[in-house]
Amino acid sequence: MTKIKAWFSAARLRTLPLSVSGIIVGAALAHFEGYTKPSIFWLCILVTVLFQIISNFANDYGDGVKGTDNEERIGPARALQSGLLTAKELRLGIIMLSVIAFAATLILILKVFTKEELPYIFLFIVLGLASIWAAIKYTVGKSAYGYNGLGDIFVFLFFGLLAVLGTYFLFTKQFAVLLLLPATTIGLLCVAVLNLNNLRDVQSDTKAGKNTLIVKMGFNAGKKYHLVLIGLSLITLLFYFLLVGWSPVIMICLLPYVVLGFHIIRVIKIKEPKLLDPELKVVALSTFLLALLIYFSLNYFL
Repeated sequence: MTKIKAWFSAARLRTLPLSVSGIIVGAALAHFEGYTKPSIFWLCILVTVLFQIISNFANDYGDGVKGTDNEERIGPARALQSGLLTAKELRLGIIMLSVIAFAATLILILKVFTKEELPYIFLFIVLGLASIWAAIKYTVGKSAYGYNGLGDIFVFLFFGLLAVLGTYFLFTKQFAVLLLLPATTIGLLCVAVLNLNNLRDVQSDTKAGKNTLIVKMGFNAGKKYHLVLIGLSLITLLFYFLLVGWSPVIMICLLPYVVLGFHIIRVIKIKEPKLLDPELKVVALSTFLLALLIYFSLNYFL
């Protein structure tokens, strides 16, 4: 494999649809209220994709140097684990991409806010830096929060609340409590993807000392937790649509939950963690599809 292919492998492009789901929903909520700014939307997508790739590089590096990624790991081989990239190369890639991501964040911020809105500029600079920090510190360093069972919280905050509400605010410069409901929906589904990943890797994580929430609660309890995550995501979505104005056409947004229903049945029946690997794609793509359906439902059917 060439170095270019190795970098694309480390970037894990298959994770990108899930990462932009919150941006799509945030834009959908803004467009529903009449705010349509394509340049802001695509800049948000760019920044989020860069953050996700930083996270993927950092996960590859952090798990690799700690020995968590080894021959017992289930799933696609990592770049550092398989020797395609060195630790030094990955560190350099993380640093360079972080600089690019921060520059893109500044461009987005300066496009949205005027010099009279300095508090907002400062706030979003802090949020941008926090996003880069969170992307890296999930597995990198002695205090990596992913090794202490805090990954679920950070995923919920950054992929759910910040992605949806932050995008909405960049369009509208407003906030509404009601929007916490769809933001929670996306956040819970993103946590469900992480939970599946941790369920799959529970055995290798336990041996490596990576104390994810699943390692702490156990495999069977983790499957019940997975059911709760997806169930609550459906409840918050239904509450939002009931409050914003129910329409029979909105039923199309429930289609991904048909897929997720069968997914949950399979997860509950699975006894071997390695058999969960194909299910990650199911939840990730269902979340992405849901985001698209929310966009079209709000802006073309209501």
